[in-house]
Amino acid sequence: MLTSPKPGRALSDAMAETSRLINEAIDDLLPKAEGADAKLSEAMRYGCLGGGKRLRPLLVLQTSAQFGVGQSSAVRAAAAIEFIHCYSLIHDDLPAMDDSDLRRGRPTVHKQFDEATAILAGDALLTIGFEVLAHPATHEDPAIRCQLITALAVGAGALGMVGGQMLDLMGENQKLDAQGITRLQRLKTGELINFSCEAGAILGRASPHQRQALKAYAHDLGLAFQMADDILDATGSEDDTGKSVGQDAAAGKSTFVSILGLDQARGQAAMLAHQAAEHLNIFDERADALRELARYVVERRG
Repeated sequence: MLTSPKPGRALSDAMAETSRLINEAIDDLLPKAEGADAKLSEAMRYGCLGGGKRLRPLLVLQTSAQFGVGQSSAVRAAAAIEFIHCYSLIHDDLPAMDDSDLRRGRPTVHKQFDEATAILAGDALLTIGFEVLAHPATHEDPAIRCQLITALAVGAGALGMVGGQMLDLMGENQKLDAQGITRLQRLKTGELINFSCEAGAILGRASPHQRQALKAYAHDLGLAFQMADDILDATGSEDDTGKSVGQDAAAGKSTFVSILGLDQARGQAAMLAHQAAEHLNIFDERADALRELARYVVERRG
């Protein structure tokens, strides 16, 4: 079995700490229910607590750290984006979408439970994400909370992730060029990555210059991440990735690999990762984990 490259110490420590904090937060925010509510509660927890890279929470926590944001606020915002991300995965795996049986090395939610429960679990995770951001515990300033809610709504909605998913489905019936693929992935994957970087800047009341640097970092990181995902889908195995592979080619979808070829896709991903790290030059060594992350997302094997 192939394994991901070992992250540098700064990133390795940050990833471990992020996983610990986010798992604790999810466990606290999604308590186990009993009786009639038990099945939905179990499906929500199953969809959120089954592993994963916690990439988006990592970005929230690391960008928040650049501005001295309190850990409690940063963790709540990070948990909120992970709820949104997990909802999107649950719905993405459904038979009407990608029809996947495996996610994070386990049966997908609709396979473990049933399709109706999976739909409702995703719906519930979507709404609790906004509930968490709206709570005063996330930030004492309601204006900051409103900025977070607005930014996430844009990133997750028709002009963001959902719109990108629609383009992805349409791609099964029409060929896209490099520009079309880039727009699709900027919406489907990139907008939530952008929010994850923006959230720390919002919480920390960052300057426009700092916010622009993080936005540029998120843009290049998101594209590099998706190129790496397309490469893994074309070359990896279920053991490597923990999810079904080869589905894009089977569905006739256009991807960065199908448009550019493997070698050029790898080269482009590496260039974007380097470019992403360069955008962080205005920050000090506290951004080292973010710099390492840019390299890691294109070198990983799962």
